[in-house]
Amino acid sequence: MPNKTNARQEISGAREELLRFAPVAEAVAILLKPHAEVVIHDLTTQTIAYIANNLSRREVGNSSLADLKDIGALDTDVIGPYRKTNFDGRQLKSITSVLRDPAGDPLGLLCINFDIAPIEAARDALSLLAAFQDGGAQPAALFRADWQETVNAAIADFLGERGLAASALAKDDHAALIEMLEQEGYFSIRNLVPYLSRLLGISRATVYKHLREARQTKIRKTMS
Repeated sequence: MPNKTNARQEISGAREELLRFAPVAEAVAILLKPHAEVVIHDLTTQTIAYIANNLSRREVGNSSLADLKDIGALDTDVIGPYRKTNFDGRQLKSITSVLRDPAGDPLGLLCINFDIAPIEAARDALSLLAAFQDGGAQPAALFRADWQETVNAAIADFLGERGLAASALAKDDHAALIEMLEQEGYFSIRNLVPYLSRLLGISRATVYKHLREARQTKIRKTMS
């Protein structure tokens, strides 16, 4: 029978060896804070040995099986980048470094999980800004002192035509409203996106998403 004392000593030694990388994990997490967590997995026990800037709400000692399933084989020293989904639905881009013992056998994993949602939102915003064309016709709202009042009137007309209430709008209704405002040229107004976000109770990223889809639909109709 295996010596249980020796086995416990091996596990303890492996954990101590892995924790030597904790300052590396902390340094990466601090550099990328608040958008990245760094997790050290102990392959000996298949549990989490250390976690810095916890985004996933896991704890030291939790199982590593889900992460091991995402990673697969440990033939190379660096695995990824690859996509993961956080517990709250946020998309993460992850990369893993295989930590090896002096003999070259895998001892642990150092995984960096980066929240890419803010970057994707910024990318969409920049894409929309780049899509603006100079010289186009501007709506009359731009030449009025209170553009918010004019936008409110346009939204009221939209709701009245469909018999809807602003508080009861579904996702498709938001998309249709934003498409209408885009067709009428209202998105030339600088502060319209944050204003719609507050007015409709949706995120700016959602407004940009619907606007991007409306412009893509417009382009497809033009080309057909």
